[in-house]
Amino acid sequence: METFDDFKIKKLLKRAVDDLAFEKATPIQQESYSTILGGSDFVGIAQTGTGKTIAYLLPILQDLKYSDQLQPRILILAPTRELVIQIVAQIEKLTPYLSVRVAGVYGGSSNIKAQKRAVAAGLDIIVGTPRRLYDLALSNVLRMKSVKKLVIDEVDIMLDFGFKTQLKNIFEFLPKKRQNILFSATMTTYVEELMDDFLINPVKKTISISGTPLDTITQESYTVPNFYTKANLLNHLLVDKETHNKVLIFVGSKVYADRLADVLDFESEISVIHSSKEQNHRVKSIKKFTDGTSRILIATDVIARGIDIQKISTVISFETPFYPENYIHRIGRTGRAGEKGKSILLYKEKEIPLKEAIENLMSYKIPLIEFPKEVLISNELTPEEDNKTKNLEEEEDNNSALVAGASFHEKTAKNSKVRPKEKSYERKLKRKYKKPQRRGDKIQNKKRKNKR
Repeated sequence: METFDDFKIKKLLKRAVDDLAFEKATPIQQESYSTILGGSDFVGIAQTGTGKTIAYLLPILQDLKYSDQLQPRILILAPTRELVIQIVAQIEKLTPYLSVRVAGVYGGSSNIKAQKRAVAAGLDIIVGTPRRLYDLALSNVLRMKSVKKLVIDEVDIMLDFGFKTQLKNIFEFLPKKRQNILFSATMTTYVEELMDDFLINPVKKTISISGTPLDTITQESYTVPNFYTKANLLNHLLVDKETHNKVLIFVGSKVYADRLADVLDFESEISVIHSSKEQNHRVKSIKKFTDGTSRILIATDVIARGIDIQKISTVISFETPFYPENYIHRIGRTGRAGEKGKSILLYKEKEIPLKEAIENLMSYKIPLIEFPKEVLISNELTPEEDNKTKNLEEEEDNNSALVAGASFHEKTAKNSKVRPKEKSYERKLKRKYKKPQRRGDKIQNKKRKNKR
């Protein structure tokens, strides 16, 4: 394995690398350095936690020369605020001896006026989420015609979040002649389409298949019937603070994240993070989890690849993710840098197909652990679970009502058509006296009313 001494790195950048105690380069860092430095379009596919950020930052910073121009030459796009903050922090760690101006821009509770001032003051590198970057470009504060290199980090999750339109809009502001650098944990159809549309003969390097489980992670699973029984099981498991000393729990929704924090027995040790939380709350929650003030962090998949926290002992999937790749991204938070990690999957009986999809992707069967006898199985249901149960019962009742005798015949296609619902009186009035959409519509509406 190559070390960073084998790379051609300028002295002041190498000094920062030495300060960070980086020694051996990861495979994705080895494969990407010379290619990106050479100016070719590049696509790197590698698992979460394999050093992808350093893989593109090192060659970019190596090639970046001093300039006092105001508009940025490097544009880095990331899907979440957390990842933007993380990338900016990494750039600052690599450039204490270099004169590099960098800023992160993102939406939410952050002040766009302050971000506009930072951009107007002059930047070499701008890192941001697509929507905020597009807003800044529309306001004409950010001009991107000087951008020489475009990096899209976690491009697969960027497209999963529905940012394809924003990306295309941003591309309209960029010069045609530029270097494109894409990094992703998975190669999806959407990623391939983006490559075909915007990249020119890219060099593609796949370091490891995203479905391969890491050797340093012990995986296990439990069959659990409902939310409150899962909470009881976690209360039982998390008592062992030595084994589970830094726990990241992934839930499927913001409602479940808040509810789980309320019912677990470790209130003083819990932080919660999801997209509805204010930015300051999110930053504080991650900081508390990073420095050990909080032992347990409850999170949604939004930040599955947006945070980089070392020494996580246990990752718990409170619900089985719909996309099997998301399970890989979840467990990739533990077992990093040679450390041992543990993954626990809690799944309901109806989620067995989702669990099997994960196992097929990994070519590995997750061991099933017997449910502890001392844990109480709760009959209490959440409102979401209760509604699903009622819907199923209603469906069964409707199906049973269709059972008929021998004289029963299916309706013909002609007679089985469902009549459209009668529009309400209010909607009829709105249609009759609709507001003019274009100039002249008001006159046309009057003519139509007179004819009636």
